[in-house]
Amino acid sequence: MNEFDRKHGRVTIPTDVDVVPETLEILKRWGADAIRDCDGTDYPEALKSVDAKVYSTYYTTRKDNAWAKANPDEVQQCYIMTGFYPAVEDTLSIPLMKGISDELMMVNTRDDIKRWWEVIDRTSGEIVDTANWDYDESTGCVVIKNVEKYHDYTVSFLAYLIWDPVHMYNAVTNNWQNFEHQITFDVRQPKTHKFTMERLRKFIAEHPYVNVIRYTTFFHQFTLMFDELKRERYVDWYGYSASVSPYILEQFEKEVGYKFRPEYIIDQGYYNNQYRVPSKEFKDFQAFQRREVAKLAKEMVDITHELGKEAMMFLGDHWIGTEPFMDEFKTIGLDAVVGSVGNGSTLRLISDIPGVKYTEGRFLPYFFPDTFHEGGDPVKEAKENWVTARRAILRKPIDRIGYGGYLKLACQFPDFIDYVESVCNEFRELYANIKGTTPYCIKTVAVLNSWGKMRSWGCHMVHHALYQKQNYSYAGVIEALSGAPFDVKFISFDDVKNDPSILNGIDVIINVGDGDTAHTGGTVWEDPAVTAAIRGFIWNGGGFIGVGEPSGHQYQGRYLQLAGALGVEKETGFTLNYDKYNWDEHPDHFILADCTREMDFGEGKKSIYALEGTEILVQREKEVQMAVHNYGAGRCVYISGLPYTFENSRVLYRSILWSAHGEEDLNKWFSSNFNVEVHAFVANGKYCVVNNTYEPQSTTVYKGDGSSFHLDLAANEIKWYEI
Repeated sequence: MNEFDRKHGRVTIPTDVDVVPETLEILKRWGADAIRDCDGTDYPEALKSVDAKVYSTYYTTRKDNAWAKANPDEVQQCYIMTGFYPAVEDTLSIPLMKGISDELMMVNTRDDIKRWWEVIDRTSGEIVDTANWDYDESTGCVVIKNVEKYHDYTVSFLAYLIWDPVHMYNAVTNNWQNFEHQITFDVRQPKTHKFTMERLRKFIAEHPYVNVIRYTTFFHQFTLMFDELKRERYVDWYGYSASVSPYILEQFEKEVGYKFRPEYIIDQGYYNNQYRVPSKEFKDFQAFQRREVAKLAKEMVDITHELGKEAMMFLGDHWIGTEPFMDEFKTIGLDAVVGSVGNGSTLRLISDIPGVKYTEGRFLPYFFPDTFHEGGDPVKEAKENWVTARRAILRKPIDRIGYGGYLKLACQFPDFIDYVESVCNEFRELYANIKGTTPYCIKTVAVLNSWGKMRSWGCHMVHHALYQKQNYSYAGVIEALSGAPFDVKFISFDDVKNDPSILNGIDVIINVGDGDTAHTGGTVWEDPAVTAAIRGFIWNGGGFIGVGEPSGHQYQGRYLQLAGALGVEKETGFTLNYDKYNWDEHPDHFILADCTREMDFGEGKKSIYALEGTEILVQREKEVQMAVHNYGAGRCVYISGLPYTFENSRVLYRSILWSAHGEEDLNKWFSSNFNVEVHAFVANGKYCVVNNTYEPQSTTVYKGDGSSFHLDLAANEIKWYEI
């Protein structure tokens, strides 16, 4: 790789009108070849002639309040459910907006509330007849009569999004003052649809210097709600709650042939978040939205191409309906996708997207004052971000990297500017060495859940690599896989039921999560076709790794429906009368051979016990945390939780090999030190050894033929070799 290529290209930087000299300096130092604007910034006149590609952030659903105010009936809407209210008298009054910011949303009384709202007796589960309730606009309450005393009631209703949730988030985070709230309008509806296409043509004509229209994103915001104090109340990066309107729902009814209920979205107040086992109706709605969004997005992309520009989609914000691994996405015709890279999982969420010409990752930290402030340490965050993402880049590289936010904040931290310069150079070197080849994969692994490829790499993720306390022990499995030498697929229970042959060619199935969630399947295990297919896969020689409460669902005398295969079961109180005698530990197992300290299971699990014939690897106070079991010709591994660490990543690596009868494959393209990894690109005749820590490391490196050599690596060092 020549010096020019190592120091130039494949990098995008942000700018603003007050940082023109700084932009030119960063452009040169980081070797950037593209410049972008951000929310709240303008593109400088002085940079319009610079030799760099120009991205313009384009908001399809906001930044035109004049239109939104003139067409209030086509402002976007969201389904909301109130809290639970007990009936203690003959009538019950329920305030609709309690807990919701009235700057964010406004109750929709324009459409027929008796058609589109729903009052439910949550004690009985019955719908309250519309004759028994009315809305009092003066008090903002729904008043219910003829109630059942001491029953709980909720109201599901439609509200207008009178402040775009992302604009609100940016404003609150940056403490913006004296600005107008941007209203979110609905491009799906007729008047706004026509206006939007004309608006897009006008925008492109008025911005001849722009090369790439960066759609942020298309039409429907993921569910993001704020309370009266402007605090985030509810966030679901996959949420469909804000993709509704009577206009859309009437179209949906015509397509599916049954009447829509608010409950299909409300889902008892869970809003069909990613942990809920999806109903048929919700899956129907998602499929409908994907088709309609793709059709409309393609119309905008076709205009973009017609007028000589590239079309790029930001993977976030108004991205609902554009799930990038689903078939409909490919029909849109986008040139590129860009997304935020929080870790290895989010990197693969972007780099694995099919059907686009190139992918780009926006690295952290975002140039916002929550990180770039006096006493802040953006270099620390940047180092963690890069090293974590680099593992995944070495498995499947994105084509470009970039940064976003307010450049003047970053310029106040010279050490940050220096560090990112080194990141840009290293990225270009990685890309030159590995692009266009498939890295060495030792086994094929399938992550099995209710969502399948729709949520590829996003399992257990909130957004941008954030996790809740209760799920980081599960997200760690996906993170470990993102940089591991396995061919990783994501399959759903529907896939298995509809075509069991999908399991052909898979070495190991992984099922991760709490019982009765979408990640482990819940009631799907009552379907003998699914259960038999998975058991048959294992019995005939397949590997299975269950983390948390795999196949967890109380049914037919079992809680873990694969207990017979896994060799462990959960004590739910129903089998306390049975004595349990298998408590022998086997700490010298192949899977634990590289462990240097007590295993970290994160939250772990209570009340898991081993069945006869199971080998317990780790238990705590007679509660099994890790075990292995043979089932027919197959092998199963149970793990209570696996937060992401380099040591736990090695444990998962060994678990996959053992469950797939692949112990003899261990010392191929392998490092004896779990802080160091080996990635081989056989087709390119290259391999690399990478130190994932910021400390010097020593290791024995095993090549593909099993031969080895000793190697010392500096902090964070990566060394390249010819095969």
